Amino acid sequence: MPWGLLFELSYLKDIYMIITEQILDNLTEQAKASPRLRMNYDLRNSADDKSQRMLNALEPDTIMPIHRHRSTSETVVCIRGHFEEYFYDEKGNLTETIDMVPGGVVLNIEAGQWHSLKSLESGTVLLEIKDGAYEPLQEDDILSI
Repeated sequence: MPWGLLFELSYLKDIYMIITEQILDNLTEQAKASPRLRMNYDLRNSADDKSQRMLNALEPDTIMPIHRHRSTSETVVCIRGHFEEYFYDEKGNLTETIDMVPGGVVLNIEAGQWHSLKSLESGTVLLEIKDGAYEPLQEDDILSI
């Protein structure tokens, strides 16, 4: 099914976009069907927009490696469901756990900080924002422990 049929985005006077429960439900269904158990939805205005703004649907048992982003901070907000964000030192020792729920904290992760997360509830969706154009993680940006 084409993306246009899966996501019914409401644009009002070309000023803003409303993200509905149906959009979150559709994204969750795609995450459940994905071998990775996660799926993102690009919120940028166009391909020329060099920011990274996305919804990320995460199902329990999705594997999110410990990683870092060297050139950008990352802001995350829990839109629906429940997840934990984990912080690590450079040796892979867990240093802090942040509980993320709707209406809870808005978390800004500094560039270079080792982190990971775990979805604790089916249907979890987060808003993820980073600076600059997408850069794939390099091998030394993933921490093996």
